[in-house]
Amino acid sequence: MQAIVEFANNNLILVTGLVASALAVIFYELRLKARNIASLSIPVAVRMINQGSQVIDVRPAADFGAGHIVDARNIPRDELLKNPASLKQGKKNTVLVCDTGASSGECVAQLRKAGHDNVFSLRGGLQEWRKENLPLVGAD
Repeated sequence: MQAIVEFANNNLILVTGLVASALAVIFYELRLKARNIASLSIPVAVRMINQGSQVIDVRPAADFGAGHIVDARNIPRDELLKNPASLKQGKKNTVLVCDTGASSGECVAQLRKAGHDNVFSLRGGLQEWRKENLPLVGAD
């Protein structure tokens, strides 16, 4: 134990860098974990949708018209964040969808801060949905 204390005293910059790196990794991992709690994989999202979860597409109306998930409602991102009450809350879960999952993930984070606990984001967005060859309405 004495050797560790002596090493730390002789190499203060090295030990400080090690502690800072460890704290940065811990912070990053906790942030990533908190973010992924509200992010759903494609199979989990499909199961939730089949069980009656509502789907909200947060893309602009033009993108929504070009192709969206069956029975999805379009509430553009800015409109949803200005009026979170537009979500029909209750026991029903809500899956937010965008092109890549980034915008819907940001919306979920802000809505959860506002008290909407049953809101989730589709990980990978419609890009992943298309890769899985799942159906879209209005797509060419």
